[in-house]
Amino acid sequence: MSELKKMKIRLLKLHPNAVIPAYQSAGAAGFDLCCVESLEIPPLGRALVSTGLALALEEGYELQIRPRSGLALKHGITVLNTPGTVDSDYRGEIKVILINLGAESFSIQAGDRIAQGVVSRLSIAELCEVESLDETARGAGGFGSTGKS
Repeated sequence: MSELKKMKIRLLKLHPNAVIPAYQSAGAAGFDLCCVESLEIPPLGRALVSTGLALALEEGYELQIRPRSGLALKHGITVLNTPGTVDSDYRGEIKVILINLGAESFSIQAGDRIAQGVVSRLSIAELCEVESLDETARGAGGFGSTGKS
């Protein structure tokens, strides 16, 4: 098996409670992001949650902010704009938009793992306006047009 490319990402702690992200297993695709504040999210409520971290990615990469599956399954907590994108030229604090889709309020304590970050290589598209598009068997069918499952 080929060796995975390892990238050094420079991190800046902006808050004393900030936790340096860590992968939780050898095969994990994402590293956990923790919050620096305690808060409560009511049912159907949203919160912008601080991680207390800023970072510098290599050009040509992004950091995707994704939900943690356990929080989603057990409590209905997910990342609202999933995946959130942190661009390589952004240097501000990493914050996560969480939503509570559960029936009960959800409490988060400082240091809790709230989301995961996945580093992804980018492809930059060159968008070209045209007069028409080529025909396909699917055509303009979408939103469930190919079947129920």
